[in-house]
Amino acid sequence: MSLLIKFRNLFNPIDLTKGSILKNIIIFLIPILLSLVFQQLYSLTDAIIVGKTLSNAEISGINDAAPLCNIALQFAIGCTSGFSVVIANLIGKKDENGTRKSFLVQIILSIAITVILTISFCLLTDNLLAVMDIKESPTDPSKQAVYQSAHDYLFIIYLGIVCQMFYNLIVANLRALGDSFTPFLFLVVGTVINVFLDLLFIIPLKLGVAGSAWATNLSQLIAAVGCFIYAYIKYPFLRIKKSDFKFSFKFILEHLKNGCPLGFNFSILQIGIVIMQMAVIAFDYDPSGNMVSNQPVQIGYSIACKLIMILVSAFNSLGACAITYFGQNNGAQKYDRINKGFNILFYLGLAMWIILAGIFALMSINGAYLYIFLDGSKVTKDVIKYGNLYLYSTLPLGFFLMVLILLRNSLSGLNRPLFPFLAGIGEMLARSILCIFLPRLVNGGPINSTASNFAYISTCFADPLAWISATLIMIVPMILVLKNNYKLMVQSDSLDTINK
Repeated sequence: MSLLIKFRNLFNPIDLTKGSILKNIIIFLIPILLSLVFQQLYSLTDAIIVGKTLSNAEISGINDAAPLCNIALQFAIGCTSGFSVVIANLIGKKDENGTRKSFLVQIILSIAITVILTISFCLLTDNLLAVMDIKESPTDPSKQAVYQSAHDYLFIIYLGIVCQMFYNLIVANLRALGDSFTPFLFLVVGTVINVFLDLLFIIPLKLGVAGSAWATNLSQLIAAVGCFIYAYIKYPFLRIKKSDFKFSFKFILEHLKNGCPLGFNFSILQIGIVIMQMAVIAFDYDPSGNMVSNQPVQIGYSIACKLIMILVSAFNSLGACAITYFGQNNGAQKYDRINKGFNILFYLGLAMWIILAGIFALMSINGAYLYIFLDGSKVTKDVIKYGNLYLYSTLPLGFFLMVLILLRNSLSGLNRPLFPFLAGIGEMLARSILCIFLPRLVNGGPINSTASNFAYISTCFADPLAWISATLIMIVPMILVLKNNYKLMVQSDSLDTINK
């Protein structure tokens, strides 16, 4: 019976404005971390099954399309995370009526954003692929196969934006309430369904690339519906009333002010990957403009990116925790807890970086990680070389990625979205400039399959240098916020002393 009670208690929301800061953060963080790990399993499962069953051209097509998929999906995720800052503030203030109205506004805004994103990105599918130089090529069967795979995968994922949008909407709101365990359980169920559908659609039904995309969409939809039903039953104060439709335009703007900048920032990393992908693809074309066989640079880089995305997921779990923690404590005006919480989150992030970077470095020996995702016949010396060069260029500087994500989410949770927005612009500009000019400068000419290893390494360094640029933009604002919180804390203590 005691075990059953303990299990039920896992579903109880955590009030992050009270109790031990370290204990509450860890209890709240663990399910988020596990959720994001399982979320990565969506893409990793696709990669493993696709890598073991489909051709090199189909693998390249999916890998090339993935960053373009994530530009839209990450914008949706960022918007819902930003919206949840408002509801976290209201939870900190113990305002249930305001919480319910915020939930309604978020649903309305999410519907509008979903319609805009789906129509826009579906119509722009070919244009986005063309930006990455992925086009129809009747005279080159290899390029045509890559294009067709990328196009099919991309278009179907765009059709499923609604699944991602509403899954992340309900997850962000449950976390804002202090419930991080429920989303984890539903994501586990969704991941199992995703694995089953992947195997069903790709192997016996032979739907190939399209099957992989539909499996992802359907599993997300099932998880979203399950979470909404649970929230409706578990939290009566979230059940929409007729009177909740009376809200001000200012209230809508408050949500957009927090949601859109964070959506942009979530997309920045993916836009950066697209920019990187464009730069990397050039290394797989010979001087005549024909794609080299087996695409070793694209495959090696893309698989290495999957390890980096696991690192990103770990740091994003920290960021998701920061948004809720700072949102609740900012609403409750617990300035001392904000400062102490930031220090704890920083050291937890530092530990994550050290542990994961060490594990991935060990996995790079003889390209061991590549065999997880690819059939052994596809793991060549060149694939290992290009994958490892990217890992060795980024892992040592992954610390700055952790700081970047922590600062971005902390400032957003504290209702200061301007600086993360500016940092996002700075990150995108830095990466673009570095990818366009640095490899050519190092190589002393155009980039193609004859380019030097140093030219490729310089391309890889565009990522960490962009992280550093964005981090520098947010350091001073964060220091000022923490310093101001300290002053408010001292003033509050002084007033308490006088009142006593």
